[in-house]
Amino acid sequence: VQLQASGGGLVQAGGSLRLSCVASGRTLSNYGVGWFRQAPGKEREFVATISWSGGRELYAVSVKGRFTISRVNAKNTVYLQMDSLKPEDTAVYYCAADSRGYPGRSLYDYDYWGQGTQVTVSS
Repeated sequence: VQLQASGGGLVQAGGSLRLSCVASGRTLSNYGVGWFRQAPGKEREFVATISWSGGRELYAVSVKGRFTISRVNAKNTVYLQMDSLKPEDTAVYYCAADSRGYPGRSLYDYDYWGQGTQVTVSS
């Protein structure tokens, strides 16, 4: 499965963005999908994940209550709604898919990765 992340951009602190992860090649409905981010000079870190059915969601402590992950399997798309953005949310955001359907917080749970989209939050 190929993944394409989009929706990044420049936003002021307190603003919102919605990222999209669109799959091609295979239906995304069989995959769990996660979002990760990587800031300059830092390791890639977990942000959020959603199971294949949408019945289970997990969030990093740093984004819980501000970010919401969701999916529309009919559109082969997973979204990350990001509200109340902070400068420390600035990073390249990546989506990833796990063929087992119930991925966790580890990078190693995921089999396929998209190319990333830049999110910059100004103070």
